[in-house]
Amino acid sequence: MSEGFAPFRQWRTWYRVSGELTGPLTPLVVAHGGPGASHDYLDSLAALADGGRAVIHYDQLGGGRSTLLPDYGSDFWTVELFLEELDNLLSHLGVADRYHFLGQSWGGMLGAEHAVRRPRGLRALVLSNSPASMALWSSESKVLRAALPTDVRDALDRCEASGDVYAPEYLAATRAYYDRHVCRVVPNPPELLRTEAFMAADPTVYRTMNGPNEFFCVGTLREWNVIDRVHLISAPTLLVSGAHDEATPATVQPYFQFIPNVRWEIFENSSHMPFIEEPTRYRDVVGSFLDEHDT
Repeated sequence: MSEGFAPFRQWRTWYRVSGELTGPLTPLVVAHGGPGASHDYLDSLAALADGGRAVIHYDQLGGGRSTLLPDYGSDFWTVELFLEELDNLLSHLGVADRYHFLGQSWGGMLGAEHAVRRPRGLRALVLSNSPASMALWSSESKVLRAALPTDVRDALDRCEASGDVYAPEYLAATRAYYDRHVCRVVPNPPELLRTEAFMAADPTVYRTMNGPNEFFCVGTLREWNVIDRVHLISAPTLLVSGAHDEATPATVQPYFQFIPNVRWEIFENSSHMPFIEEPTRYRDVVGSFLDEHDT
């Protein structure tokens, strides 16, 4: 296992490589969610390197161990920025001609944006727990909220109406939603707590692009949509979601409908983080898919 920094413009992107990049199997690049999270909650995927495949984790600009830019505004934090950062990392590590890509949540949104450009080195794509549009995400979150206990719904509605979305009452109600639809392993494991700590220390990117939480999306990504372009994805694609996922089937369906070479695996005992909730099966499913597309 080795780690370092890739120079990006005048900043730095932190990365870690598990395994050997020069090995016979195609390296896997893993992109975290958020935006503005860190790779930590996806640490379990490093185990895919046990079979000889290099696994590359990285912290996107503005999160984790990469350069933090808390004074930069919404005109800076764009999808194009993170696509440029990804291309830079691939070139820096020398894998741009041959790699697999796994993106989780926002990382999958980024992966779809990357894949519609048909990069020459992309061998296979995994879109894990990712919506195809934020309009679908927002409408489905209303459905999930409607099934919460009445007191939880009332607290969410009351605080959002008053704008007090960081009040203890609101945060407690948010946690009730997360325990159902984000990670059903409660208490949350250490790797997820590490990511949450990084995001709490500098929430700039998350609050700018998404909003105060997972279901109240008022940031710059609120109108994001890739549905009309996913037919351009030529790489074999695996969709992953959980039966209790905040990325509900309706948010994933456009990928399944319009990507030419695609399959969809639903984890019945998981929500948004099956790599934590059903880790062995997740690694088996993803590992087998990548093995099929190494040649």
